[in-house]
Amino acid sequence: MSDQTGARAGEESSTYAVEMEGITKRFPGVVANDDVDFAVERETVHALVGENGAGKTTLMNILYGFYEPTEGTVSVDGVPREFDSPRDAMDAGIGMIHQHFMLVKPMTVAENVVLGAEPTRFFGLLTDETAAIRTTRDLAGRYGFDIDPTDRIHETSVGEQQRVEILKALYRGAEILILDEPTAVLTPQEVEALYGMFEELIDEGKTIIFITHKLGEALEAADRISVLRDGRLVETVRAAETTREELASMMVGRDVLFDVTSDPVEYGSTTLAVDDLVVEDDRGIRAVDDVSFSVQAGEVFGVAGVDGNGQSELVEAITGLRPVESGTITFDGEGVTALSRRGRIGAGMAYIAEDRQHRSLVLEYDLLRNGLLGCQTLPRFSNGPFIDWDATGEYVDDVIAEYDVRPPDRDTTARSLSGGNQQKFVVGREFERDPSLVVASQPTRGVDIGSIEFIHNRLLDLRTEGIAVLLVSSKLEEVQRLSDRMAVIYDGQFMDVVDPDDVTEEEVGLLMAGERPAGGGQ
Repeated sequence: MSDQTGARAGEESSTYAVEMEGITKRFPGVVANDDVDFAVERETVHALVGENGAGKTTLMNILYGFYEPTEGTVSVDGVPREFDSPRDAMDAGIGMIHQHFMLVKPMTVAENVVLGAEPTRFFGLLTDETAAIRTTRDLAGRYGFDIDPTDRIHETSVGEQQRVEILKALYRGAEILILDEPTAVLTPQEVEALYGMFEELIDEGKTIIFITHKLGEALEAADRISVLRDGRLVETVRAAETTREELASMMVGRDVLFDVTSDPVEYGSTTLAVDDLVVEDDRGIRAVDDVSFSVQAGEVFGVAGVDGNGQSELVEAITGLRPVESGTITFDGEGVTALSRRGRIGAGMAYIAEDRQHRSLVLEYDLLRNGLLGCQTLPRFSNGPFIDWDATGEYVDDVIAEYDVRPPDRDTTARSLSGGNQQKFVVGREFERDPSLVVASQPTRGVDIGSIEFIHNRLLDLRTEGIAVLLVSSKLEEVQRLSDRMAVIYDGQFMDVVDPDDVTEEEVGLLMAGERPAGGGQ
């Protein structure tokens, strides 16, 4: 994209859409933002990147009125502002599109766009549905959004739902749009469409700020990039004048190796075999539809797809957290379809859950007790009928040290840890249990680039050690880089199983959208 300033003649202050000066935000025991100066030029795309806990979301929540700064000032279009709520920020022309969309799924696109600010007729007594549809269609057409105002949200794709969220903000007069991790649930084609949408919005005079963990997308989509580390602004650079390596170094304070390398491994016997598996979701609807595959010892088998296409139910069935309607699961040559979760742990199956707070941790427990979860009866952690707390403590201390969990204190509660440190603890706990199979579902979700590098390398170490790995991730690049074979799941079915080296991102994107190429198959 072009590097535009959007300055208006005779208005020096209008060069910047946003100026945040000396922003400090303190929470009890934590300084989330520390004297941050952050400025965004009008009619540009500005990316905000940084590690977990760097203060990105806090800074944007201050701009959007969720938080008041402890110190510092916020100016919009050169005018000092004090926001007591998001309503104040919206009145100043700021809109925020969250990673998890806030849409009413049974309602139509138009109904969602105007919700809370509906056009009315008969002196305000009735909502003017015709006007809502017309306004939404006109607004979508103005910005080049291909979406039908009469479609119900549950009938639309994830990419279309994101456009609805943007239309909601535009309908309310947003001139500055904040997007939080906007590509997290999009296919590659939808990501490209989003970038095109950015260009349309900039051409219409809007300003865009987006938070991201993905340095590649910051370089591709942004004009400028600001890097936060430990609550401070490290630097703001032009995207055209920096590299992914330089950005990563600014983020973590050291060089980061992006290219994971793995030596050829001679596969062992089949560790996991899934045959004709059918699984239902919580509504009784078939979420996994006749899926079959196998994972051998020393192999990383990846599953790629947009969230919500049956990955969660597949993983829960394999790990013993969800019943199977039909089909079989075999682990190390033994049928485990009806085996309990604890039985599968005892047999050597480790599991990194996608939802760490509900599936992997008891938030009120300290790390010592969380390190023991599911393993209370294993010989390694027990002394007859009693728990061996000394052995458990040594194990937890080793995990904390090896996986750089902060604060490094086994007595701290899981709730008190940041999301990234919770994830590092869970990953370490599962990897270090000497499993023969690791089921890793979104293993790097919510962790920073340095931790991603460490987790990726550790997964490949497990592979070298002859451990089978089932890797499920919505991050296409992650699955392609780590997997020996890769399945693409859509609507509960494997569209294809491919060699990651022999398929393009575009081809995988089509499979993720449910389009099977000619000649594809397992």
